[in-house]
Amino acid sequence: MKRVLEGSQAVAEAVRLAKVDVISAYPITPQTHIVEFLSEYCAKGTMNARFLRVESEHSALATLIGAATTGVRTFTATSSQGLALMHELLHWTTGARVPVVMAEVNRALGPGWNIWTDQTDSLAQRDTGWIQLYCENGQEVLDTIIQAFRLGEWVNLPVMVVLDAFFLSHTYEPVDVPDQEPVDHFLPPYEPKFQVDTKDPRAFGSLVAPNAYMEMRYNIAEAMEEAQSCFQKIEDEYKGIFGRRYGLVEPVYCDDAEIVLVTSGTITSTSRQVINDLRARGEKVGLLKIKLFRPFPVDIIRQILKSIPKVAVIDRNISFGASGIFAQEVRAALCNLAGHPLVFGYIVGLGGRDVTTDVLEDIYWRTKNNNVPEKESIWLGLQEV
Repeated sequence: MKRVLEGSQAVAEAVRLAKVDVISAYPITPQTHIVEFLSEYCAKGTMNARFLRVESEHSALATLIGAATTGVRTFTATSSQGLALMHELLHWTTGARVPVVMAEVNRALGPGWNIWTDQTDSLAQRDTGWIQLYCENGQEVLDTIIQAFRLGEWVNLPVMVVLDAFFLSHTYEPVDVPDQEPVDHFLPPYEPKFQVDTKDPRAFGSLVAPNAYMEMRYNIAEAMEEAQSCFQKIEDEYKGIFGRRYGLVEPVYCDDAEIVLVTSGTITSTSRQVINDLRARGEKVGLLKIKLFRPFPVDIIRQILKSIPKVAVIDRNISFGASGIFAQEVRAALCNLAGHPLVFGYIVGLGGRDVTTDVLEDIYWRTKNNNVPEKESIWLGLQEV
């Protein structure tokens, strides 16, 4: 059924359809609408779930680690400083190998105090062992949340589904909301591989000596790599039922392109318009949308970009002292290829600043007209002070 939904409600509808057992979260703008919808569903009986109110984001995730260890399906949502407060527990969730699903609404980190979009909050958590999936629109958000439960429960890792603040979380658009029966077919009840069971006592979270710790980390790394192939199989099955798939990455006009723009999140939608306009004027330009950031799909990206002369990576984030984070990852993925593409890195749209078609066209022409990047990170849209 097509409904006009705010991006935050698309998340809540997906959680309802996934039949989550326990939800725990702490409100923070611009994530708050997600848990407001969910708390209302729980209060009205629309969902048969426990909604646990806690005093902080740290406690929200600690609560869900405990709940998930008992073998139930769990969900939380957060943003910005809230995600930063969860940092310790992000590592614990991964180490506990529990498939918590989190909706993370990208918002700038302070100071200065800012509630608008910026990917640095989620990308700062890239080494915590959470699978990270970045969404472009409300339909993708709903579909990805449902898929995230299936993926996390397959590989026993937590999953973070990431969406842009306001441009997506607070924007209304038509979304196809599936019926419950096909979702139940795609996402059966959670059957944990291990759980707290009084009839089969086990220890969880105990001290791990050097003779075992490294193997635990290796197992997590192996599960993270397995997530790539698992997610592709999950998407294939999802398409068979619902007719939609997004891919780990999405190449657009890359076969004959001389320059490819690499994007994630809602900037991708604006970039689609720009490359169509440029191609109508005879420019050989393509687009590569990256959905899966962790694990980073190195082999697929290499295959798509290996013959492209120039790549322009558009980052709505910054790793201070280095560069845009997606640009770092793309450079690392391509560096061992003989004659690899030139990678141009652009920083745009921090703190919710608009990334317009003019900005994206400027990126294209700068990339085309320069034989080498002007610098590692080219900041665009700065105001003169």
